[in-house]
Amino acid sequence: MAGGSSVLEDDSTLSKLDQRLHKIEMVLALVSGFAVFATMVFAVVSVSGRNAINMPVPGYVDWIEQLMPLIAFMGIAYTQRDGTHIRMDILIGRLSGRALWAAEFITTLAALILMILLVWGSWEHFQRSFDFGRPWWSNDSSIDIALPIWPAKLLVPVAFSTLCLRFALQLWGYGRAFIFGLSDPVAVPMIKSAAQQAAEEAAMLDSDT
Repeated sequence: MAGGSSVLEDDSTLSKLDQRLHKIEMVLALVSGFAVFATMVFAVVSVSGRNAINMPVPGYVDWIEQLMPLIAFMGIAYTQRDGTHIRMDILIGRLSGRALWAAEFITTLAALILMILLVWGSWEHFQRSFDFGRPWWSNDSSIDIALPIWPAKLLVPVAFSTLCLRFALQLWGYGRAFIFGLSDPVAVPMIKSAAQQAAEEAAMLDSDT
């Protein structure tokens, strides 16, 4: 598992696209953070209402179901960009140079193909739930207070599409690094070892004292 990473930037087209997409990813991650906070607030209000006046939040489970896609999916492109998503690099961590970039390219390409299939499947799932001719444009709803489910289902292909764009940019970055033999390519996470991360954290602590 990677300990940390950094993404290099320059004035190239690839880096500019990377930075623009990163702004979108930051917004989606912020929305995901607000969803986590809202879940906490819902829990506190519901439990307090149940204990104090025997009246929890109506449809508490339904609202949590609506928030879960925000929490689970909206921040994944952000973590992929920085290389902070869970990754097993027992083998790749031993590689360097073109061998490393080739391995990263292959694994990223496989992930992109999988995500494209998931975008297609999740979009089909959303379309089965959405209908302009029905009340609230919904073919299905939550069990308790009948919230339309299609907004939550729409979030999944949106988040996965953003991740596909991130994978595409990283493929460009890894391919460019492989072809030109770059040691410090832009727009891809430069994974740091646990020792490097510990050294940087120690340096930061020394600078604060």
